Amino acid sequence: APEQRVVLANKHGENLVGMLHHAGSNKVVVLCHGFAACKDDSIMIDLAAALTKQGISAFRFDFSGNGPVISYLYQEKYDVTAIVGHSKGGSVVVLYASIYGDAHMVVNLSGQFYLEKGIEECLGKEFMDRINKEGYIDVMNESGKVLYRVTKESLMERLNTDMHAASLSISKECRFFTVHGSADKIIPVEDAYEFARLVTNHKLHVIKRANHGYTSHRKQLCDAVINCITSNEVQRNCNSP
Repeated sequence: APEQRVVLANKHGENLVGMLHHAGSNKVVVLCHGFAACKDDSIMIDLAAALTKQGISAFRFDFSGNGPVISYLYQEKYDVTAIVGHSKGGSVVVLYASIYGDAHMVVNLSGQFYLEKGIEECLGKEFMDRINKEGYIDVMNESGKVLYRVTKESLMERLNTDMHAASLSISKECRFFTVHGSADKIIPVEDAYEFARLVTNHKLHVIKRANHGYTSHRKQLCDAVINCITSNEVQRNCNSP
């Protein structure tokens, strides 16, 4: 499918850069990447390819907020069929659906329910003291290269986000799907069961033995997303081998 690079400004004056994959259809699915990943993350690229193969356009982007992206697509006369997010992007689409009434379908891939978990593993011990002192923490890889910066503001926003309340406030008109790997060590599958318990119109799909990045289960992931988007019925739960 032909790709078009799109640059949009958000309310903070930052540029959001996205790739629009035209499949000759005005139905479009918005793809939100995970934490410290970007629009060129292999999961986003594989999902965009799987969607366009089905004749559904896709928009993947580097985000600081997905509101401007959705406004832009409506302006361009696209019908936003679904918003799909992986990992941190999964948590973002949950929050989007809880705040805005225009999300007809949300697909949460390995999103995090318990946002307070995993911070120490990521930022190190005494992270609160360090971030209070410096105002930020740089997360580095083994060779000392800075992978990303966590500011005090973004950390506090995460700690103050109530996913329980957000899940309960998602409209029953919004069809909500969660896909999660049973062998996810980064965000355990228990988080998926919480979304399943609290979101009204919900279908859960657990992919057996899949890890957080679906490294050996990419086809099952793409098939699950396509099934969610093209299915008309929401049943409660299903599992795949």
